[in-house]
Amino acid sequence: MPLSETHMRPSEITRLFRDCGAWQDGHFLLSSGLHSNEYFQCASLLQHPSLASRVCQTLAQRFMSEEVTCVAAPAVGGILVAYELARYLGTRAVFAERVDDRLKFRRGFHLVSRDRVLVVEDVITTGGSVEEVINLVQDSGAAVVGVGALVDRSGGWVAFDVKFHALISLNLKTFPASECPLCKEGVPLAKPGSRGL
Repeated sequence: MPLSETHMRPSEITRLFRDCGAWQDGHFLLSSGLHSNEYFQCASLLQHPSLASRVCQTLAQRFMSEEVTCVAAPAVGGILVAYELARYLGTRAVFAERVDDRLKFRRGFHLVSRDRVLVVEDVITTGGSVEEVINLVQDSGAAVVGVGALVDRSGGWVAFDVKFHALISLNLKTFPASECPLCKEGVPLAKPGSRGL
């Protein structure tokens, strides 16, 4: 599908996350194992197809020159992001699932050496899941040509060996469980992520 010139500014995207209830305050256990007082529940935004389309089209525009042949993501958070980006880039989308605590391509998904793969995620904190998908892609002999995310909550601290772009980049505090001030205050801990799926 050809891209229009629609481009959302980071301030617009940030406002969308707040308005949809996707940017939440509380005490959260992140998929990385770290704790935080802020959480991005991207599903709250992505449940609205028109909003998902707008934000993912903006992200897709950053990778138009990379000749992407496949978009790959870790399940569960990256699935819709990969699908929407693939739609705009005119290619296919695959996702990796956790099996015995390791990400694997299943469901007949496979890559070949001529594939140029864009790896995407909804939210990046440490980049661990993205690195796992990058390794899967490279093990298949395909090339990783970029990494994209809706949110980089590391504030630019996370880096990859390929082109990386996030729609919004925020330096949000995270804490090891042993050092978490919210735990010390007795604030109930929520585990909203999908790492165990």
